[in-house]
Amino acid sequence: MRTITVTATVAALAAALLLTSCDDAGNGKNTQGTRAASGCVGDLAVRFGPANAAPAAGDTGNVPVTVTNRGDAPCTVEGLPGVELVAGDTTAAVPAADAASAGKATFAKGASLAFTLTYVRGEEGGDTSLAARTATVRLPGAAKTRSFKWAYGAVALKSDGHTPDASVTGFQQSTD
Repeated sequence: MRTITVTATVAALAAALLLTSCDDAGNGKNTQGTRAASGCVGDLAVRFGPANAAPAAGDTGNVPVTVTNRGDAPCTVEGLPGVELVAGDTTAAVPAADAASAGKATFAKGASLAFTLTYVRGEEGGDTSLAARTATVRLPGAAKTRSFKWAYGAVALKSDGHTPDASVTGFQQSTD
């Protein structure tokens, strides 16, 4: 599998330094390592879209990703959500938006927060586009990713020819 490594490696290293989760009681203690995957992050449900899809090559689209706490206690995560776009045997990490904050986000019981994936639509079949078919989402502190069908067309690549012309924001208040 060919993997876009420069951005992904930098993002993974930065995320590894920042990630924490709640303990099983949801009290916000730093639980890096084995407890992060079994902590409250597993109680967070993820919904991808509906999107404000880019209609044509060169246009910008936005895909909201809503995260809801289905657990019995508040859950705090620290860091940015991660998103990768998958096209066949190519996986490309979506970089954080310039203004994205990697601070703490607390999900009260039953509450939702969201982040946004913004992308530039690429030309279908073009050499400077990624024919994405799947988007994977990793929440800070989670061991597992969640996969979603990408139905918004090809994604333009930046001038390096590898990095998606896309970005992910930090967590924001959600009306869901």
